[in-house]
Amino acid sequence: MLTSEGMTDAILRAMKYPSGFEPETSSVYGRNEIIVAAPPERVWRWIIRAANWPKWYAHSADVEFLSGSPPDLAGGTEFRWKTFGTTPTCRVFIFDPPHEIGWEARSILGAYHGWTVEPDGRGGCRVITDECQNGIIPKLISWYLRPLVINAHQYWLERLKAMAEAGEPG
Repeated sequence: MLTSEGMTDAILRAMKYPSGFEPETSSVYGRNEIIVAAPPERVWRWIIRAANWPKWYAHSADVEFLSGSPPDLAGGTEFRWKTFGTTPTCRVFIFDPPHEIGWEARSILGAYHGWTVEPDGRGGCRVITDECQNGIIPKLISWYLRPLVINAHQYWLERLKAMAEAGEPG
């Protein structure tokens, strides 16, 4: 697991963030990564198939597409889902298949969640996920939210790894 501690400025600059959700100015920031022994394109298909997240990621439910073409996310797609007791409305902000996707989320807080998939040169890939949160709640309880984000995203990455290494999404 990698977090924001020890990250170089070059790595942070390589990631794309919407204005107001840069890691250095966010109340909560978490970053995780994992190596997956599956092609980047297959991992990508698991990430964008949002309609299936509840089948393999326990912290998601009731994914509803407000725009776009289910079951997959695409640039500009708006969707709503339940996660950790909230129901954020999200809009895909970055969509660069099969390398990077990110969405802005609005609920009781504002957040940006990004994913990057990088080939590892051995037929697999490195997957990085990061999240920035802002608003009064993240500001007040960042001490609680940051470990929650890091632990939840590590679990999400581990489930993604297991699913992608087992085959294609249904």
